[in-house]
Amino acid sequence: MTVKLPRRKFLHLTAGASALPSISCFAWAQTYPTRPVRVIVPFAPGGGTDIFTRIAAQKLSEYLGQQFYIENVAGAGGNIGAGQAARARPDGYTVLFAFGSFVVNPSTYAKIPYDPQKDFEPVTLAVVAPTVLVVNPAVAATSVKTSSPSSKLTPENTTTLPEALGDSRI
Repeated sequence: MTVKLPRRKFLHLTAGASALPSISCFAWAQTYPTRPVRVIVPFAPGGGTDIFTRIAAQKLSEYLGQQFYIENVAGAGGNIGAGQAARARPDGYTVLFAFGSFVVNPSTYAKIPYDPQKDFEPVTLAVVAPTVLVVNPAVAATSVKTSSPSSKLTPENTTTLPEALGDSRI
């Protein structure tokens, strides 16, 4: 006995069968989260990353119906908090709000407790933050070219703020 299956019917059955595993994964993903989610901010409270994360966590809590709670784990330019997130169980219940230092730190620190490419999976680009160079109005600078010689001549009168390091060298 030979069963003849028209090509179109075969393709429909194949497509349907191949879609079943993705449907079951999709159905599972819709139930996330089923418990509170730990959100690590690798900087001290009150900074830009912390403020944005608190707003985002509140909206995520409202939208998904589970608490997204903030844990500030500051130190070493974000390395301590990122290291804790890297060691957390990879179940989606610990998330890290990273900043630019997250990818810069491997080149500025001799040893860091995480690998930004192996230990994490990016979810979204949440914020784009501009970097601005400003000077005192008394300085006769209208561009980087005109401000650089001035800062080289009087470095003791120049203050730089480290980006996202959260340190007190200011």
